Formats: sequence, structure tokens, C-alpha cells
Amino acid sequence: MENVHYISNKELTFDSIHLIIKEGYKLALSDESKHQIKKCRDYLDQKMATQNEPIYGVNTGFGALYNKRISKEDLGNLQKNLVMSHACGTGDEIPSEIVKLMILLKIQSLSYGHSGIQLETVERLIDFFNHDILPVVYQYGSLGASGDLAPLAHLCLPLLGMGEVNFNGKRISGSELLKEMNWNPINLKSKEGLALLNGTQFMGAYGVSLILKVRKLSQLADVIGAVSLDAFDGRIEPFYDSVHQVRHHAGQIETARVMRFLLEGSELINRPKVHVQDPYSFRCIPQVHGASKDSIQYVSSVFSNEVNAVTDNPTIFPDEDLIISAGNFHGQPLALALDNLCIAMAELGSISERRTYQLLAGKRGLPSFLVANPGLNSGFMIPQYTAASLVSSNKQLSTPASVDTIESSQGQEDHVSMGANAATKAYKVAQNLERILSIELFNAAQALEFQRPAKSSPFIEKFIADYRKKVKFIDQDKTMYDDIARSVDYLREVELELP
Repeated sequence: MENVHYISNKELTFDSIHLIIKEGYKLALSDESKHQIKKCRDYLDQKMATQNEPIYGVNTGFGALYNKRISKEDLGNLQKNLVMSHACGTGDEIPSEIVKLMILLKIQSLSYGHSGIQLETVERLIDFFNHDILPVVYQYGSLGASGDLAPLAHLCLPLLGMGEVNFNGKRISGSELLKEMNWNPINLKSKEGLALLNGTQFMGAYGVSLILKVRKLSQLADVIGAVSLDAFDGRIEPFYDSVHQVRHHAGQIETARVMRFLLEGSELINRPKVHVQDPYSFRCIPQVHGASKDSIQYVSSVFSNEVNAVTDNPTIFPDEDLIISAGNFHGQPLALALDNLCIAMAELGSISERRTYQLLAGKRGLPSFLVANPGLNSGFMIPQYTAASLVSSNKQLSTPASVDTIESSQGQEDHVSMGANAATKAYKVAQNLERILSIELFNAAQALEFQRPAKSSPFIEKFIADYRKKVKFIDQDKTMYDDIARSVDYLREVELELP
């Protein structure tokens, strides 16, 4: 029996989205959502039958053309022209998982009954999701302001039998898709093109994907940091709870608690130390990782709001007899949050690379570059270079996009968020962070072997034993790029159970 998620007014959470995607749930509209969608559409149809006043985007042109009236006979063509003319994306295709999330988030936003969409249109989007029909969407084109116009136009072109989709392992045209599925193209009615194109689902899908990924990367940063700390013969005192309670930051307190859990039962952490202090990259893990945790929590709250929001324009309120042209499509909340997330992820990578660097310095019983015969062997010298390159790239990518704006549409859209650019570069930062952490693990696991026969904690020993099934100890020089790739694979596959 297939698992089905019913779209409704119930909050769509990150955990439910993760389950829908991971377990391959199908979507269906609840009776509540069907009623809301039909009620709004009926209201708009009745309004248009009697309304003579201009309603932006319904019987007028778009953007700077808002003052151009459109006849009732041309309202459908107006919406079709909108979708076609706005499909101006370029650059690389965005990842398939982002496209699928875009469809899910667009369906959720349209389901609240404030968009004037036809029920038939929403159900066709559900068909796309359920059949894994993924429109071809390009990376560049959105200013993150009047909605993600170009990406969403590409997402919705196939509804009309246009554009292209990836389906059953091949790329086909929208018209070929309709023929293969025996579907008729959707005939858009008034307001529908705007309902589809105005919205923040490009930024939103990237944000949701990033939050799901970075929650795990944040945990991995703690785990790998704990491995490095023990391999470096570090001290436990900087993680005592009393130190962090007097500073009050939630992420800092949480990180210290997790580190104590990870290191519980370690022979290494509990043995007498010669040194009084550890370098900041070890001693300040709670403060640095914790600050990133606090940022991730803030970003999560922003995207939780957005996932469950109506973000097209104009917004329709049938019970109040109101059609309001406003700005819920503006991506500023998301742009600021994504820039913050970039910085939080970049800092997790920056301190990780510093720990890698410290492990190579030939201190605390560790050989230079973590190899038994340095000189003849370069050992782990160059993986640190790779990590440093990735850290530098992340610093450049963390330059905020949200502080930029470029006027468009003849000045009608005179302030834009650039949230789409913030989203795509944040995605690259997350990929780089994963690689940086994999390199730290590669080094830390090697370093831990030089502290034998002393053991780390049961948790860490199990974590490293599982890692060793993919990546072996290195006793003399060899090519390492494949070990780094396998380290990345391990981080993606490993399941963490932290209290």
C-alpha cells in the first residue's frame, strides 16, 4: 500500500518533508484544501463577471504594464503569455531534488485558497510530483523579489505542453509528456499564471534542502570535532556545563553537552595532560559550533514560516470580499536568512580546517603530517591544502547577496532581494562544508591510530570502526582523492543518534 501525504492546513514540517521525499510518499489534496481552492476560484470567477475596476494581474498587464487594461476575452491568453514570456532562465539545470521540493512547496502554497487557482491546475502539479515528472529549471533568472519568476515559469511551462521535463530517465518536451500521459494541456484562467509564477518556491526549496542537510552536518561537525579532540590529546574541562551556563547561549550550551556525551568513557580524554590549554579550534568548539547552531535555528524558523505561507500576488480573501495587490512574493526574509546560513556553514568549515591543520603539526605524540616516515612520505600534507581551498571558496561565497538590489521593470520593481542568488551559493557552501568535514575525519581517524593502545569513547570507536570499512589507515604515500570521496560518501550514509 502506497504512503500518502494529504495536503492540508496542518503545518508542513521539515521532518514531514524529509519523510515525504525519503520514503517516496505520494501527494493528495485533503477535502479541506479542495474546498478552499474551489471556493476562492468561484469567488474570483463571480467577481470577474461583475467587476469593471482594474485588478492587478487579473485584468491588467504585469509589472510596469500594470496600467494596461485587458479585455475579458483575453484574460486566459494573458496568463499563458505570462508563463511563456517569463521562462528566461539560463545556466546549469538545478538539482532534481530541488525541483521536486519546488513542486511540493508550490502545491502547499496554492492549497490555502487565497490564490484563485483552478483545482485542475493544482491536481496536475500533484500528478507531476507523484509520477516523478521534473521540469527542467535553470539556476539563473530570479531576482527573488516579484517571486521566483523565471524558475517558476520553467517549472510550470509543461502544464501547458511547453518547456521540457526529465521523466523516466530521459529528457522530453512538454508536448511529448502530454502525449505520453494522455493529458490535455491546462487552459489557464484569470490570475492563474500569476498564482504559479509569483511565489518564493525556488528560494524556499533550496532553503528546505539546505536545512535538512545542515542539521546533519552540524551534528557531524560535533562528532568529527570530538574525534579530533581525542586524537590531539585534548582536555575535557572547556566542555563542562558550568562554563557555558554563565554565558547563556543556547547553541553553546547544547554543543558542550553533546561533546560531553560523545567523549563519555574515553581513556584519552580522561588521562592526565601535560599541556594546560588547547588551541581555540578545539577549546572553543562550543562557542563556534554553538553560534552556528543558533543561526541554523533562526534560519529554520524563517523557512518554516515560508513553507506554510501564501506568497503569490494579488492575494484573494473571499470571506472579506478583498483582492489585495501587495508584496508577499518578496524574498527579503529568505535572502537575509540564507546569507546568515552561508556564514554559519562557512564558520563550521573554517574551524574544521584549523583542527585538521593542528593535527599535522607533529605535536602531542603525533608524527608530522600523520605518517610514520615523514620526508620520504608527504603523508596528509595536501588534504589540508584542499580543505583550505574549500574554506577560502566558502569565505568568498559568504559575501551577502541580500545587500544588493538592481532596479527592474522600468522602476516598478525598484528593490529586489537577490534571495535566489543567496540560495544557490548557500547550496555550494553546504557541499564544500561536507567535503571539509570529510577531510577532517580522514585526518582525525589517522591521528587517532597514533594514540593507541589508548581508546576513545565507545561512541567514537564505533563511528571510526564503521568509517574504516570504507577508508583504511595509511602507512605510506598513496593517491588520496578516492579516500576523500569515500569519506564524503560515509558522511552522507552514516546515521547519527545523538541525545
